[in-house]
Amino acid sequence: MKTLWFDPAGEAAPDFLPDVRPETMPIDVVDTFDQVVVGGGITGLTTGLLLARAGQSVAVLEARHMGAAATGHTTGKLSLLQGTRLSSIASRHGHAAVQDYVEANREGQAWLRHYLEHRGLQVEERAALTFAATASGAKSVEKEYEACRAHDLPVEHVDCPELPFDVRTAIRLDGQAQIDPMVVLRALADDLRAHGGHFYEGVRVQGLRHGSPNVLSTDAGDVRADSVVIATGQPFLDRGGYFARVHPQRSYAAAFTVDGEIPREMYLGSDNPSVSLRTITRPGYDGELLMVGGFGHEVGRTKSERQHVLDMLSWTQKHFPSAQMVARWSAQDYTTIDELPYVGPILPGVDSVQVATGFAKWGLTNGVAAALAMTGRILGSEPSWSTTLRPWRTTEISRPGSLASAVSANAQVAGYMAAGYLSLLKPADGAPKEGDGSVGRSGVKPEGVCTVEGQTRSVAPLCTHLYGVLRWNDAEQSWDCPLHGSRFSHTGEVLEGPATRNLASHND
Repeated sequence: MKTLWFDPAGEAAPDFLPDVRPETMPIDVVDTFDQVVVGGGITGLTTGLLLARAGQSVAVLEARHMGAAATGHTTGKLSLLQGTRLSSIASRHGHAAVQDYVEANREGQAWLRHYLEHRGLQVEERAALTFAATASGAKSVEKEYEACRAHDLPVEHVDCPELPFDVRTAIRLDGQAQIDPMVVLRALADDLRAHGGHFYEGVRVQGLRHGSPNVLSTDAGDVRADSVVIATGQPFLDRGGYFARVHPQRSYAAAFTVDGEIPREMYLGSDNPSVSLRTITRPGYDGELLMVGGFGHEVGRTKSERQHVLDMLSWTQKHFPSAQMVARWSAQDYTTIDELPYVGPILPGVDSVQVATGFAKWGLTNGVAAALAMTGRILGSEPSWSTTLRPWRTTEISRPGSLASAVSANAQVAGYMAAGYLSLLKPADGAPKEGDGSVGRSGVKPEGVCTVEGQTRSVAPLCTHLYGVLRWNDAEQSWDCPLHGSRFSHTGEVLEGPATRNLASHND
């Protein structure tokens, strides 16, 4: 099922916002811009708009369509209380670095709220709450309380009478907000074009030759730019080794009609699995819908993604017995090995190519903050807090926890690589049942076989990034790489991750 945000009804309809139609980039023509931004989500479009406002010639290139990745699948929470995020960062960094993270998110939140309110678009003010239903979760909430209070976030201990289950402890931060992310993206894209910028959808960047100017190779021809910003969730270029420095994670969400009252604030649990709650108002439905999210795992590293979805639905049915699902979707996010986002030059000294990644499910505030930092660097007004977020920071290797995280992550990659190739020793199965897939060998060739919508297809199940053996995602009907999080549709098209080339099809 598609994310509810892609529903064209409501504020995202042309009656409320301009219908942002794709521009077409000429094939085999070298276009030259001052700035090229890769990625059509919140980070990319905000960056493009800020640069266009400054008089730069700008092109934003999106491989699929606006909001195709994290932004279009977010829960839409605009909050400085981010579950137990602050205490996780504080466990790896000193007070000054954590304060810089808070200031970055504060500025990102303030910019986005002001932008939406200035355009007359809806921002629903809500309190954000982090809660725990277990003893271990309660310890995490207390650590978050201490971290928030130490960094000027006025959280308070509260009860949660809205929730239909017992809560051991909870903290609350007033004055936060929830939004429709596709309304945001449409507004940014329209504004970008109004300032002379371009937004090209369906243009996949496959490589970059660094120089003066930089040359990006795309499936629509080469594009030149004095400066490049890569805002693609995970950087697709291997230089800098970002694929080995972030943890890709998938999480799930669904919207439900519920008879009677539902919790109206924004909730996020600290237990395992984590549960996220908020309300949504959509035309065609009486009253508010309940959004339930969470139940995540690392990409390609679970026995059954479908079981995570079933667990989420079972949890919802238990606590909201009248709930009826109207939409379901999933999202992919990235967390860095030292918990802070990476925002800045792709390599030391390479100031003309910048990256932004590692927002750990909080891309609405972090993504806008990243845009402010990167455009500030280009235009000569870099925020003071942005130096803490630069990708090449000494704390990443000097702190034992970060180094251990990197070693552990890459040891796991080696293990999944080996296990994947062992799985190719068995013969490929015949036609799987509807919605299922498997990998094996056909003769001496690796083969991945799946059945979707009654049609059985076969692909070469080797990730086009670093040739990890793919696994079948039985919730999203996709081929997922357990090494670095690349994902492909059941027919082999790239969906996300560092891969830029489609899988070879055995059906052609």
